[in-house]
Amino acid sequence: MSHPSPGPSPTPPAWPHCAQDSTPDNPVGCRGIHVPGHTACLAHLAVNDRATYLAGLAPGDDIDHRGTTFTDPLLADLLNVLRDPGTDNLRLGRADFDLATFTGFVRFDSATFTGAAWFQSATFLGPAFFDSVTFIEPASFSSATFTGDTRFESATFTRAAWFDSATFTGDTASFSSATFTEDAWFESATFTGDTASFSSATFTGDARFHSATFTGDTWFESATFTRAAWFESATFRAEFVCEGVSIGEDALFQRAVFERASSFGPLECAGRVLLSGAEFAGPVVVTVAARRVECRRTRWSATAELRLRYATVDFSHAVFEYPLTIAAEAGPFVLTDGRAMAEQGLVGAPDTVVRIASLRGVDAAHLVLAGVDLSRCLFVGTVHLDQLRLEGACVFDRVPPPAWVGRGPRFAVRRTLAEEQHWRAGRPGAARGWNTAVLGAGGVGPAQLEPVYRALRKAFEDGKNEPGAADFYYGEMEMRRHDREGTTRTERGLLHGYWALSGYGLRASRAVYWLAATMLATVVLLMGFGIAQDTPKQQATGTIPAGGGKATFEIDKDDPQNPSSDRFTGERFEKALNVTLNSVVFRSSGQDMTTAGTYIEMASRLTEPVLLGLAVLAVRNRVKR
Repeated sequence: MSHPSPGPSPTPPAWPHCAQDSTPDNPVGCRGIHVPGHTACLAHLAVNDRATYLAGLAPGDDIDHRGTTFTDPLLADLLNVLRDPGTDNLRLGRADFDLATFTGFVRFDSATFTGAAWFQSATFLGPAFFDSVTFIEPASFSSATFTGDTRFESATFTRAAWFDSATFTGDTASFSSATFTEDAWFESATFTGDTASFSSATFTGDARFHSATFTGDTWFESATFTRAAWFESATFRAEFVCEGVSIGEDALFQRAVFERASSFGPLECAGRVLLSGAEFAGPVVVTVAARRVECRRTRWSATAELRLRYATVDFSHAVFEYPLTIAAEAGPFVLTDGRAMAEQGLVGAPDTVVRIASLRGVDAAHLVLAGVDLSRCLFVGTVHLDQLRLEGACVFDRVPPPAWVGRGPRFAVRRTLAEEQHWRAGRPGAARGWNTAVLGAGGVGPAQLEPVYRALRKAFEDGKNEPGAADFYYGEMEMRRHDREGTTRTERGLLHGYWALSGYGLRASRAVYWLAATMLATVVLLMGFGIAQDTPKQQATGTIPAGGGKATFEIDKDDPQNPSSDRFTGERFEKALNVTLNSVVFRSSGQDMTTAGTYIEMASRLTEPVLLGLAVLAVRNRVKR
């Protein structure tokens, strides 16, 4: 988020400068601006004229010494006449030191600049201390060079402060506990010393560190950014400490480079933390509490762990070759001093749940997700999704609940992918309850979703979570059933039957319902047509040959007769039920049947055991370990 800002510090205009001390190698000579009423700068002014000029100054006066070279004695003479006799502190009005050179130890401690302070392109060859200085008007140190230790500790910048393109080459550059009331510009600044510290600094306006370079340890511990913090394309070549940092709006680290940062945070941000395009060269633990974390095309060159709170994470096209974990933190982050990090900027957030918005373009072979919400996550385009590890309670979206609403039934409750929700919501006549696609989700169909479901099913199975894999197998089969391009009509017909009879072997209740219905139909048909009216009796008939005592008998049995009346009686029901129950377990009942009954029994002995097997299979798939 951007805000109106005064822009970079203006370029100093030309001025009449002192031309003394010119040499063949330096024909321009001294560039110090003329002291008013003279033709030389303060450094080259005659002793008497300098004394007269200094005597005419008083605390709070404006001074203009652009381009002047200050030795320790000369600077001391100037600052002594600007000290408030009541407090012994420096008090200056507008101070122009653009292009000035300070050869010794510069001390502006506890000074007050009531006018603008200009140190653009100034050079500090020794230590420069501005501790507890107050800048009432804008202060500019653009393109200044600090070769010794530099301190702005507890300094107060009431208006805009510019340090863009400044160079700090001393061992330490400290802005600890400094207060920047308006925008602070450190764009393209270079800190080459051992330490650059902004610990406990307060930035009420935007803090801009675009393209800044930090070669030593960088400390932002307990710093407060009321508005946005910009670190785009910044480079951190040593430790980067931002523990306990609070940012009121966005924190922008796009294209930043962290070469040896072992930790990033804990950091609390009321807006977005943008790490898109950033590079982490070493192992790092990122701890962030923010409303949104964007890591699009972020590169992780070593192991990494992201511990988050509140955040919706866009991880699309991130690159990593080593194990990387994204985990939801249950409680507030604990700082090294044992205190829990405050989260005032997130008080209005609905919950602390970490939601993954996208994993598209990610190679998930080394990715671990722990306790995150995947109900809105976009998976299509993720590589090696079958090797994804899911730890803890990772939540997926669910289909609308199973209830009859309006003209048709809803669907069996199961976990589903966000992209299936989008696809179903976009179909003509879609049932209510499916989530519509968000902007940028793109349009995908069954052909793209089938391999995603298959990969996630395998990931659950490899994790020995067979019941958890069942929903993804169901989704895979649903996509095959609806895929009119990759599945033949015959295969789709078989899948429709498999779905209708048992929910792909996962809905035991559906198979049991069909079994009960089939058994009931079998009983009714047998009572009506299959059971003979009477049990046929055996009869013996024979012929006694004349003159002999030997008789030959043929024992025959009457054909079973279809009942003509009283078909549905208790006795016939008992017989039909006995036949049906025996058919379920492939056993013959031994009951006398009519011709129709024989075929009814054959059909029931084929279908009912299959339905029973599907029900048993569905139960097993839900309890298998």
